[in-house]
Amino acid sequence: MTFLHKNKFLLYFFVFSLGLISSFSLPPYNLFFLNFFSYPFLLWILLFNSKNKIKSFNIGWIFGFGYFISNLYWIINSLTFEETFKSLIPFALILIPLFLGLFYGLSTLSFSILNPKKNILSILILGTSISIFEYIRSFIFGGFPWNLISFSFVGYLEFIQLLSITGTYTFNSIIILLFLLPTILFFSNKIKTKIIILSFSLILILSNYFWGSKNLKNYESLEKKDLGFTIKVISPRININRYFQNQNINDFILELINISEPDLSNKTVFILPEGIFSSIYFDDLKKFRTLFSNNFSNKHKIILGMNMYENQKIYNSLLVLNNQLDIIDKYYKNKLVPFGEFLPFEKIFHNLGLKKITQGYQSFTSDKYRNLIQLNNFKFVPLICYEIIFSGRINKSEKNYDFIINISEDGWFGNSIGPYQHFNHSIFRSIEEGKAIIRSSNNGISAFINPKGQVIKSILTTEKGFIEIESFKKINKTIFSSQGNKIFFYFLSIYISLIFFFKIRGN
Repeated sequence: MTFLHKNKFLLYFFVFSLGLISSFSLPPYNLFFLNFFSYPFLLWILLFNSKNKIKSFNIGWIFGFGYFISNLYWIINSLTFEETFKSLIPFALILIPLFLGLFYGLSTLSFSILNPKKNILSILILGTSISIFEYIRSFIFGGFPWNLISFSFVGYLEFIQLLSITGTYTFNSIIILLFLLPTILFFSNKIKTKIIILSFSLILILSNYFWGSKNLKNYESLEKKDLGFTIKVISPRININRYFQNQNINDFILELINISEPDLSNKTVFILPEGIFSSIYFDDLKKFRTLFSNNFSNKHKIILGMNMYENQKIYNSLLVLNNQLDIIDKYYKNKLVPFGEFLPFEKIFHNLGLKKITQGYQSFTSDKYRNLIQLNNFKFVPLICYEIIFSGRINKSEKNYDFIINISEDGWFGNSIGPYQHFNHSIFRSIEEGKAIIRSSNNGISAFINPKGQVIKSILTTEKGFIEIESFKKINKTIFSSQGNKIFFYFLSIYISLIFFFKIRGN
């Protein structure tokens, strides 16, 4: 480490490379074992530079920059559709990862302030610091909890069943400590101490694995519950360029009907993606009522994403309609995408000639209510697009419900890893909440995910068609769905108490 300590360029390049390596642990690669290399090296470098607060901050910041620039490069694809935004591509490519990397910088700065020594306590201090600032990143300025390092385990269902108890942020803190654990091999502690700690950790890991396996087997023995109707999840794969073209609505509706294959005699609920009629408002769609009534029957319901214009405000909404296009129920999106659906400091940006990325100049308005929606004898929580990425407080009503419906437009990600990352948040939410998730995505992955995170049926980003669902298995509420993110603070208090205890003990 001496040559890195003396040469700042080599030091920062190596740290950037570590962040880059860690990014390949995330979906769709899922090479989680890479973090057993990158995180211990990050800690070891910090221990050699912790007396220099500025350098410690820079180490974390550059690590975070390498991590995020590799796994969030697809963000710039949304800027390629209009000439207005193309000049911003280089800035977005660099500035967004730099901003998100700040949270790692603040983590390593906090670590250096606590003046850790080269001992086992340093693992707990760094792990706790990263956990806290990743939690803050998930909520500050509206929050962006995308690509927490815990998502590197999304492909290993036995391990992540723990989410039903801990939730994502607590699980994230545990995973960070796990990745940092190999560092103890380089400490000067007694071999006996190292063996005890590693053995105890291995026992906990194996226990969690076998508990998760048993959990999955117990779920398999449950009986399916018939819906009494068919749910058709439609994945139309309509090109995102339609946002910026004058589409023939009549032909477009006929194309969607053709993909949906409605059977007039079968009791069916059709679920279409977010913003599928992007260039018109719902009042415009009602002009095509006859087209719907001729192709759908009174045994049908249609759920779709639609722009609503009310009281001079625009809402991104999920509507439940009958075949006459009467609104049975509706939900207005709560969590809007910054710059995508609304402009922060809108007046200032408008003066600079900028607008939101999606079609039109006026920003969408967010709503604060998320009531359960009744669908025949079942209730579901509606979520639009990236609302699925927020852990905790999904069910604001706190009443019991049956499943979650998530509609999304993933064409903004382009042909990238973005749709896979977005989809995998759904797996985490299903386990946390103990509810099946029905996901309809245009240009993304549409799927039916059971309450244990198992993908029962799916349609990939390159395909179009529909998924049929006629039954599902229901489980009791999970501990996390009852307690929410309070569990993270319980664990956090344990971590901090341990840090102060061992600091006072001087060991």
